[in-house]
Amino acid sequence: MTSTTTTTTTTTKAPSADGAITEYVTTMIGGQLFGMPISRVQDVFMPERLTRVPLASSDVAGVLNLRGRIVTAIDMRSRLGLPKNEDGKPPMAVGVDLRGESYGLLIDSIGEVLKLADESREVNPVNLDPRMTKMADGVHRLDGQLMVVLDVDRILEISPDKLAA
Repeated sequence: MTSTTTTTTTTTKAPSADGAITEYVTTMIGGQLFGMPISRVQDVFMPERLTRVPLASSDVAGVLNLRGRIVTAIDMRSRLGLPKNEDGKPPMAVGVDLRGESYGLLIDSIGEVLKLADESREVNPVNLDPRMTKMADGVHRLDGQLMVVLDVDRILEISPDKLAA
């Protein structure tokens, strides 16, 4: 017996019958709009007093104490292969956890919370930058811009040598 599967893609933006909607915290990094599922975001803060970590990779900006927790700060510009921010504005951070460890993802600015239907999320486009593709879990096409959905687990599990591959 042979089984075939047919996939139909729809462009409707209405929520599906089961109400599959995801809330995203939006951020800007290097002029690109990104979204992280709000369920993964612990807090948003202004990082102060970063302490460098000797021999750490270039995308580890340092560690800091946030309300009694040691938080590893990850420079998202570096992780995405973007140049350093030269506008003089201090970075913001999005606090996330992975397996009981706390991280602060350094971003340029925080945006708003968007509620988007899961069915409007598309797979990564073939022309998406390869470094972004490794950390992206799809995209949403919004009015005039593309929001790249970040996969927090992949961001934190990628080592610098895997990014170059």
